[in-house]
Amino acid sequence: MAKSIGLRDYAARKGQAVGTSRWFEIDQKRINEFAEVTEDRQFIHIDPEKAAKTPFLGTIAHGFLTLSMLLPMAVDALPDISGRIMSVNYGFDKIRFVTPVPSGSRIRAHFKLVDVTQRGPKEVLTRSEVSVEIEGIEKPALIAEWLGIAYFTEPVEI
Repeated sequence: MAKSIGLRDYAARKGQAVGTSRWFEIDQKRINEFAEVTEDRQFIHIDPEKAAKTPFLGTIAHGFLTLSMLLPMAVDALPDISGRIMSVNYGFDKIRFVTPVPSGSRIRAHFKLVDVTQRGPKEVLTRSEVSVEIEGIEKPALIAEWLGIAYFTEPVEI
């Protein structure tokens, strides 16, 4: 995670890139474990022999696995905002799974701050554009508009 900055300094970055995560490996073990937890055991994710006969030429990560990786990528890439006690996922206004993530690939996320809106004396809504890059592949794995609510210990103003 990057260094701590004030809320006003963060909000001043609207329209700008605010962070890029490190690379995360999406290996077959991670894909298989995700399949078990979510009970999504479709062969394109867990059966290399069958998946090799598809247009994907091998197993691919679940779209929702890629989406779930946004949290560790955000923690890795985004600055800590001074006085924030926690943030919660508020949802998405847009998600598109653009390119499948082949097993064994590495992915990272690029974050752009779109907006910061005051919701109450101690909370703000953030809106970020996120693009997940697959190492060595031109098109992104996914693009999304992600919403989060940040809560603060003291009243804040943007």
